[in-house]
Amino acid sequence: MRPHFAITLSVAVVLAACAGSLGGGPTSPYRGTSSSSAASSPTSAASAYTPGSEVASAAGSAGDHDPSPDPGNRPGLGTVWGETVRSRVRSTPFTRASQSPFAAVAIHYNDEEGALAQAQYLGDHQPTPWYAHTPHGGISVALVDGDGQPLPGGEVAGRNLVVGRDGERYNIVVINHTPGRYEIVASVDGLDVIDGQPADPAKRGYILEPHATVTIDGFRRSDDAVAAFRFGRVADSYAALTSGDRNVGVIGVAMFAERGSRWTSDELYRRDTADPFPGDPSYARPPASSPW
Repeated sequence: MRPHFAITLSVAVVLAACAGSLGGGPTSPYRGTSSSSAASSPTSAASAYTPGSEVASAAGSAGDHDPSPDPGNRPGLGTVWGETVRSRVRSTPFTRASQSPFAAVAIHYNDEEGALAQAQYLGDHQPTPWYAHTPHGGISVALVDGDGQPLPGGEVAGRNLVVGRDGERYNIVVINHTPGRYEIVASVDGLDVIDGQPADPAKRGYILEPHATVTIDGFRRSDDAVAAFRFGRVADSYAALTSGDRNVGVIGVAMFAERGSRWTSDELYRRDTADPFPGDPSYARPPASSPW
């Protein structure tokens, strides 16, 4: 498998003008500040992970629901193209260990009313508190507000559901608890966070260095800037204004180990499933050579 090149990102600073006046995306009334450290790379392999697949399975077959509702009439939240945040990047080599991610996380979001309605739709009226998901015990994923505080949420019928507010800024935070290096491919509302097109894990992602944190804080506009993530009306979402609103309300994060890394998916799985009490729950037995 050939190596490809990743990108290292420096401290982000808000530009004076908002996104619309600079071109390249829908206009936004928001301005703010951000700080992040990340890396991105073109990838060399495809995978089976499909952002939004959990939504499709929960909703049933296409014949049961209107596949193309009017975005202007849809309630709840989407993610809009926010203010421009300076975010410089540089290339770094990376080779995936496998064509498939060793873990993939889907985070569903909505406003408070919509989250409650979704919980009831899924038949779960008492969500389990949830703030960060840790697949295989090695990498944590969370949604945080503009101040870095985790957004409220819960686990609902096996889904991670987060509550946001209209106009609120948010970031995707990925934390590496291991000495391994990984590639993170992320999507928002079914769109790749780097090129803004329909998401596919075969596309390039962000590099997560050992014991480091990556903050993904917007759709990448260029090597120097991103458009911040903001919650807003579905009709105003970046997805609805570009490729369609079918997958609005879900964030996906797929994770790839680096080729040659000691921290493979098998090792992470073994640690995640390690049994603290593997023995027979009976009394102790003397060794075979004991005279007693």
